[in-house]
Amino acid sequence: MGRQFISAIFWLLLWSVTATAGMYHVENYEGSIGSNPVHVSLQTYDGFGSGITVEGSYFYDAKQTPVAVYGKIDGTRIALCEIADDKEFNRVLVMGSKAPVDTAGCPFSLGMSESGATGSWRKGADKHPVTLRKVASLDDTGEGKIDGAVEIPFWAETAADRFAGVYTKTSSGICMAKMQVIKKASGKVIQEIAFDDDICGAGMLMTPIYMNVQKFVERGKDVISVNFRDGGAGDAKDYVFNRKTKKYQQKK
Repeated sequence: MGRQFISAIFWLLLWSVTATAGMYHVENYEGSIGSNPVHVSLQTYDGFGSGITVEGSYFYDAKQTPVAVYGKIDGTRIALCEIADDKEFNRVLVMGSKAPVDTAGCPFSLGMSESGATGSWRKGADKHPVTLRKVASLDDTGEGKIDGAVEIPFWAETAADRFAGVYTKTSSGICMAKMQVIKKASGKVIQEIAFDDDICGAGMLMTPIYMNVQKFVERGKDVISVNFRDGGAGDAKDYVFNRKTKKYQQKK
């Protein structure tokens, strides 16, 4: 994904929702799909467009590959669809589908409660029970509240790594204190990038919280871009992987 396209994404999202405090209501869960342990993060919103009221990211603990999801809430019921590829990601989550989204055939059907969720995941002939326990939450739609250790599994990934944001509440508000780089093969954090951010704007720009870290390719290299709320226009810091140090370093 090129820099020009990311800029277009930003302006589309900024046009649809003013990027200020009050966008994020996120709940994180741990549990299982069938016998497979998973981590799930869901952000609810009055409307992401096309009838979508919830977006999120989840990963199987064994694979550590983030899967983008979207869907609808009906009372305490949530239907969630999985994004299959980059084309669908751009059409549904970036540009927004022109037609109302139909969740009738989506894999997840969940009943939500204060403590978690239960339901099923179905795809074709495969059907597995889903059991989730709420472990953390973030809400900046009011005075700002964080419960538990909030780690946001961003949609961005490389072949080797995924990225997670550790969010905290400071005297300036809620924001991302640091970004973790997690090696997919081991599931271990191999690097933490802290943000010296007086205005507490890291990871607080894009409407879906999971898009506050993005990946694009420049001259054949993966670039990890971290978004910041910085006045009306926002800002970004880009990081590239240094093969010598085996670390991501900020581009000069």
